[in-house]
Amino acid sequence: MDLNTDFLLIISLIIFISSLVHGSIGFGFPMIATPLLAMITDMKTAILYIAIPTLLINLISIYSEGNFLQAVKKFYPLALMGMIGSAIGTQILIYSSTDFFKLLLAISIFLYLFIQKFKIQMQWIEKKRRLSVVVFGLVAGFIGGLTNVMASILIIYSLESKHTKKEIIQSTNLCFLFGKIIQIILFTMHGSFNEELLSISFFSLFIVMTGMFVGLKVKNKIPQEIYRKVIKVVLFLIASFLVYQTI
Repeated sequence: MDLNTDFLLIISLIIFISSLVHGSIGFGFPMIATPLLAMITDMKTAILYIAIPTLLINLISIYSEGNFLQAVKKFYPLALMGMIGSAIGTQILIYSSTDFFKLLLAISIFLYLFIQKFKIQMQWIEKKRRLSVVVFGLVAGFIGGLTNVMASILIIYSLESKHTKKEIIQSTNLCFLFGKIIQIILFTMHGSFNEELLSISFFSLFIVMTGMFVGLKVKNKIPQEIYRKVIKVVLFLIASFLVYQTI
């Protein structure tokens, strides 16, 4: 699609809504923005458009929960595993970008919704902490590198590790931050960023800050249960459309 006013408007709206949701519940920016953008472009381009804005989103989310350095110290092993997995997934995405990755993205979203609905239990995670960090970090990073969505895998880990809401937000965003850093480095080395992508990315930073500011303000004013249900319905519809579009 050519770069024009309508396209910029669509991207701006997607990024603003995704940022607002992320600010309100602590995660969700890539999970909402990526599939929406993938509907009007390919998976690799969708990820490239929001790569730089995602860094800002993650930093704001971690910092807004407080004790930034403590969070980094606690969750950096998981984040490092996520970075390794993301590097592998990104390399595959760079050299073999296909519409199949849209289907994989839809499956990742359905997995997240399934986990939330049935509250799956995996008791070995708490018993074998080091192994679980390696397994879930690598798998989440790999899926994140391919689809830009690693929340579904990380939420399983966080729930089974009995993390608080604050810890879930900080660990998820830290993993995505590390994964996004290596992804941007690899995309840059491959020459994937062009002037158009960089222009839109840096322009999006202002929209991200606005959306996050509004989201953080309404965080405690909207009934979270109702809000989460609406988001789940939206995600289900997006994932369903991606399946339809791919098949």
